[in-house]
Amino acid sequence: MRILHTMIRVGELERSLKFYTEVLGMRMLRRQDYPEGRFTLAFIGYGAESENAVIELTHNWDTASYDLGNGFGHIALEVENAAAACAEIRQRGGKVVREAGPMKHGTTVIAFVEDPDGYRIELIERKS
Repeated sequence: MRILHTMIRVGELERSLKFYTEVLGMRMLRRQDYPEGRFTLAFIGYGAESENAVIELTHNWDTASYDLGNGFGHIALEVENAAAACAEIRQRGGKVVREAGPMKHGTTVIAFVEDPDGYRIELIERKS
């Protein structure tokens, strides 16, 4: 068994695709419209679905936004340098909500950014 994807619902698909591809550097892997169901599925990631876990963005055409609730935590991405990643994400128009620094009660360097729908993405600095 392996993890295939994580699905999140987004209010504006094009805005979300721009964030994940242009700000975070992912690639659009596949996209399918379902007119009868009035939704679109877009799969994005850093590598092929056959070898990597990816993110499924679900856009329900008649829903502009969602209540994120308190159960969802975040998506985590490994980065070479968290501070440099924050600077690059900010330069590309992304929103940094926690600057790079050691995690509370630990030494791992982390940061958080937020996508256009309010989902948090944790940046975890690769340990040398």
